[in-house]
Amino acid sequence: MKRTLLTAVNLLLFVFAFGQCGYEKEATKIFNEGKKLYLSEKASWNGTDLFFEKYTGSKDEIGGYFSYSEDKIVKCIFFNRALEPKAVWGISFDSTFSIGAATIDSIERPLTKNESDLFAIRQKTISEINTDRNLFKMYENMGFNIIPLIEDGVKKVYVLTASKKSGEIVFGNDFLLTFDVKNNLIKKKKLHNNIIVLPYSDDTKNAVTSHIHLKETGDFITVTDVCTLLLYGKTSKWQQHIVMSKKFVCLWDCERESLVIWTRKFMDKLYKNLEKNKEKNQKIMDDANAKRKLKNG
Repeated sequence: MKRTLLTAVNLLLFVFAFGQCGYEKEATKIFNEGKKLYLSEKASWNGTDLFFEKYTGSKDEIGGYFSYSEDKIVKCIFFNRALEPKAVWGISFDSTFSIGAATIDSIERPLTKNESDLFAIRQKTISEINTDRNLFKMYENMGFNIIPLIEDGVKKVYVLTASKKSGEIVFGNDFLLTFDVKNNLIKKKKLHNNIIVLPYSDDTKNAVTSHIHLKETGDFITVTDVCTLLLYGKTSKWQQHIVMSKKFVCLWDCERESLVIWTRKFMDKLYKNLEKNKEKNQKIMDDANAKRKLKNG
């Protein structure tokens, strides 16, 4: 594993210097889906903070909240406990999530058709979590984050596990539930076959961290991994995070928020060449970095 990790670190320098990606279509697809999860979860984070700060009504009447994207705006909606719930408070963010640019809607109104569907699949997911304890395992000092998504008629809910302790990033114990057009549950599955908890602090600044995917999890980094890294990557101050499977190595740059994917076979071959030509490769890297800095001004 040490050799593979070293291979990934060295390759990262080449990959991000030259902007190359071995499996660009797969990386783009995974990144885009992970970004959707991130936008929803980030809106929920900021939305709940602002809700507790600015909401003047009775918080006991609130039944919950969910977030979704619409026309490049991300909304966090709080609904009441009525049999047919209504939106009672909401906040909208642009892509910057700037608090100054956010707008608050405090007028009670019926949920839209899209919001009603999001509410329905969210509630059914909560029911599944509460009844299927064999699949949805709970861990001490951790909780589930529920992210409903509807796009092009496809309805699904991702469930992520997050630590209630500061300084911890959780990968795994995550799930995907899919629903039909009538909001009936079609399928539910675990995305990771385990749970990985990694600490972050000043001692791990600029660290290259990693976790391994077993066959059951799949070849590539998951969209939930990408969501987690978008949420915590810069806060952790890690340099990179690497996800390794039997056939592939997925490389995430925390500062650039970029994903690249290569085969382990290719990286092993490159590693041997890097070791044989250290001085030559260092000059190539220095030249590439100089060109990039000049280009970026």
